[in-house]
Amino acid sequence: MPIQRSIVGIDSPGALTQALSAAQYIAGDELATAAYLALALGKPLLLEGAPGVGKTEAAKAISAILGRQLVRLQCYEGIDSAAALYEWNYPRQMLAIRQAGENYVNIYGDEFLMSRPMLEALRDPGGTVLLIDEIDRADHEFEAFLLEFLSDFSISIPERGTMRATEHPVVVLTSNRTRELHEALRRRCVYCWIGYPDPEREAQIVMMRASAVARDTATRVVAAVNRLRAEPLAKPPGVAETVEWAEAATLLHEQGATWPVAFRRAIGVALKDQDDIAFMSGQIDAMLEEVAA
Repeated sequence: MPIQRSIVGIDSPGALTQALSAAQYIAGDELATAAYLALALGKPLLLEGAPGVGKTEAAKAISAILGRQLVRLQCYEGIDSAAALYEWNYPRQMLAIRQAGENYVNIYGDEFLMSRPMLEALRDPGGTVLLIDEIDRADHEFEAFLLEFLSDFSISIPERGTMRATEHPVVVLTSNRTRELHEALRRRCVYCWIGYPDPEREAQIVMMRASAVARDTATRVVAAVNRLRAEPLAKPPGVAETVEWAEAATLLHEQGATWPVAFRRAIGVALKDQDDIAFMSGQIDAMLEEVAA
């Protein structure tokens, strides 16, 4: 397969970084390079990292800069090929048979075929970005099925034959690493680990996503979030929680609350687990006073 050197004018990782920034996503060098290579080489992009670091948002931003529809397959325990590929509309088929009487009717036409995310991507590879979200939640049987799909981007429909993509679709897989993925799946992808952004970049993200938040506030919130992430919490705050906490605290501050009080009253936006809140209760006030100062 020839290498596609340019994707809609994006001819380098730096150009992709700028395009992602225009789509409200600030990417690090590692992610921009991995995403560029996946697009240029026509390979799936596998993003791993803790929940809340921006893996799904990266896929959304990629679909935005490519001008393509994002087709999302949310994985879960017990997901099967029918949920990922296609299903036949049996009620409509039966109705068509009854209405046809003795006449012939093709009940396996397109009007009876209900596309699921993977078939949608095969049918329109140039107009979609397929996001296979949280693949680590699926079981090994589905992962093996997915491996076959990614090998040649084709599926077999017994009543219709084999359907193949006219070109390699753009595919992004995400994993929270709750279990190890099969090595064969990793080999077919361009891999990138996404960690929490450094404080400066996270403050930039806050100000980009929440324009009403001042830089000083963004810096304070990021400092507080990083303190929280250093604790053994069940659900440490992700980047989305950082943005929301900054917005919530700013709103309360504008209504007259001091910064420590605003941060404390909005803590439910950052910590969303009662055990985590109870664990931090003895030190949260002192921490927030220090950060606010």
